[in-house]
Amino acid sequence: MSPYFIDADTPWTELGDGIRRKIVGHTPELMSVLVQFDEGAVGTPHAHDAHDQIAFVLKGRFECEVGGVTRVLKPGDAFVAPRLTLHGVKALDAGATLLDQFSPRRDDYL
Repeated sequence: MSPYFIDADTPWTELGDGIRRKIVGHTPELMSVLVQFDEGAVGTPHAHDAHDQIAFVLKGRFECEVGGVTRVLKPGDAFVAPRLTLHGVKALDAGATLLDQFSPRRDDYL
């Protein structure tokens, strides 16, 4: 992987249901991923067996649930979902975007 991420040179990977992602960069122990949502798109609640996750809101608003607690997050806000913690989101705005960070890297994304 290049040591540089150039947004204009990196296409979105369509995941379906109004969600798309771009891998920003990764090492074996860390991964950063942009995830963009259409308004109303849902990141279904789930938990990771092997990954800690921090999701930082770059654009738009999200209704987030982490460990049974629901909050609306806006740009500059974030949530932390340690492994085995149930978490999910619903985009409240078109183009709402998260910067997801995982430790270790999500090999299933590569």
